[in-house]
Amino acid sequence: MAQSDLVLYRVDDHVALITVNDPDRRNAFTAEMSALLRAAVERAEADADVHAVVVTGAGKAFCAGADLSALGAAGGGAAESGLTRIYDGFMAVGNCTLPTIAAVNGPAVGAGLNLAMAADIRIAGPAALFDARFQKLGLHPGGGATWMLQRAVGPQVARAALLFGMRFDAESAVRQGLALGVADDPVAAALELASGPAGAPRDVVLATKATMRATASPGALDNEHHELAMRTELGPQVYSIQSPEFAARLAAARGK
Repeated sequence: MAQSDLVLYRVDDHVALITVNDPDRRNAFTAEMSALLRAAVERAEADADVHAVVVTGAGKAFCAGADLSALGAAGGGAAESGLTRIYDGFMAVGNCTLPTIAAVNGPAVGAGLNLAMAADIRIAGPAALFDARFQKLGLHPGGGATWMLQRAVGPQVARAALLFGMRFDAESAVRQGLALGVADDPVAAALELASGPAGAPRDVVLATKATMRATASPGALDNEHHELAMRTELGPQVYSIQSPEFAARLAAARGK
């Protein structure tokens, strides 16, 4: 697959559909895919014809997390920069000035859960699964997961996910507030929902999101909290990614 095919981009009726596209590897995140995702988000923001963004995954998975080889490589001497390169794509979604919807067609695991949570809204398909998985790998959460989960579902459910390994299928994700709703075709449902901002003046859409970002926590923008959380998590995550325990669990996961 050509590198440019790892992220697909199209615009219809003022909505950009961005698809992470490596279905043979369940759309596992690499630094290359992450950079292309950022470029696609920035392309949408720069296009005056685009009023909203939908993000989804090709095939049966939304995103199975960070590619294990990329994750292992990130544990080297430049661990922080390696991890932030993997995060870069979903941080771009989190910082996007346009309304964003994640159409979660299948499992969203680890960094894939981060990608889903970075969007303003999540629509779950019947096969959606929201799974933090960090602790199971012997890995400290990263990418702002601690803040995003608490923002989405509150401290108790976030701790159940990150400390106790709770996973959420489509219906339980809706019950807990992690997803807005369930749809047989989550991409079609997301595009239909995006018709709201698509039919409104773009400057009003941008201003409304900017105002909501500022009023969510007066005195700071909500995406600044995301950035702070990501930076706060980096040190402990680097420590965990360089541990023998993580190396052993990573090797076991690769062997499956």
